[in-house]
Amino acid sequence: MRRSEEQAQLQLIERDEADEEEDCFEAIDKLISQGINAGDIKKLQDAGIYTCNGLMMHTKKSLTGIKGLSEAKVDKICEAAEKLVNFGYVTGSEMLLKRKSVVKITTGSQALDDLLGGGIETLSITEAFGEFSRPDRIVPIAERFGMDAGAVLDNIIYARAYTYEHQYNLLLGLAAKMSEEPFRLLVSPPHIPNVYVPDFTTILDSVIALFRVDFSGRGELAERQQKLAQMLSRLIKIAEEFNVAVYMTNQVIADPGGGMFISDPKKPAGGHVLAHASTIRLMLRKGKGEQRVCKMFDAPNLPEAEAISLLPLFYCYTFQHSAFQSPYFYFL
Repeated sequence: MRRSEEQAQLQLIERDEADEEEDCFEAIDKLISQGINAGDIKKLQDAGIYTCNGLMMHTKKSLTGIKGLSEAKVDKICEAAEKLVNFGYVTGSEMLLKRKSVVKITTGSQALDDLLGGGIETLSITEAFGEFSRPDRIVPIAERFGMDAGAVLDNIIYARAYTYEHQYNLLLGLAAKMSEEPFRLLVSPPHIPNVYVPDFTTILDSVIALFRVDFSGRGELAERQQKLAQMLSRLIKIAEEFNVAVYMTNQVIADPGGGMFISDPKKPAGGHVLAHASTIRLMLRKGKGEQRVCKMFDAPNLPEAEAISLLPLFYCYTFQHSAFQSPYFYFL
């Protein structure tokens, strides 16, 4: 009985009106049909641009900074891309249809799914912050859901970043990976209706750690926040370009202004730059024993509430996703 309940937790929110065959992006190679030569396309790919959608998310100033691309070439490339993708005005009905492409990925915990309105959303950034607590639980959680632990591990793509610059460069390489392989999968396992599962989910752990090491003191704070904003902007573009979910962990800092009447005077690191970039912000804290308490800290369309789970949110979500043989990219 318990196993069947856990299998039921693996369900995703069904998308009724999504186009099953249509990709959510146009590959950069399609610019050849618009008169752009293969050499210029290769230069774009070397700069980490693999889709026309991603191209339109860059300024012309940044594109002319690519070696071998003049202003005239950039203008021609952008004009060609505009013929393939619509980045102009759309009606409210068209925007609503786009929102129907959002996938909500279950965390494996019904209480957390209810808190999140169904699960972790694609096309957005979900941030979780709290005190340090991280057990190694890949194999046990895989076994909990009746999965082959070896297969789960094979579906994890891992890269460790050592500097904030290294971390950003890994993000550029991630775009190449997502453009080369299918990133949505239609599956119908037992007891689960036809649902879409993104093959890639970007997990950034932790978004702020390297910035706090590579930049020190108030003298470098402005530069740190600018570089952090650039990385977050890149993450948002990846989420929208490939319709994937971005889940990132954050650290906490002491809040001296919290006062003696505040029971937990800690707040997420990263300041307003990080706060504005995140769509959903979750605060995690330890409960009794193995319990983890998750509080909805900030969300545009969800009420403030709490959920209690026996497994940390990050691990429930990670290994549920692997159950469908769906690889994801994970930063440490």
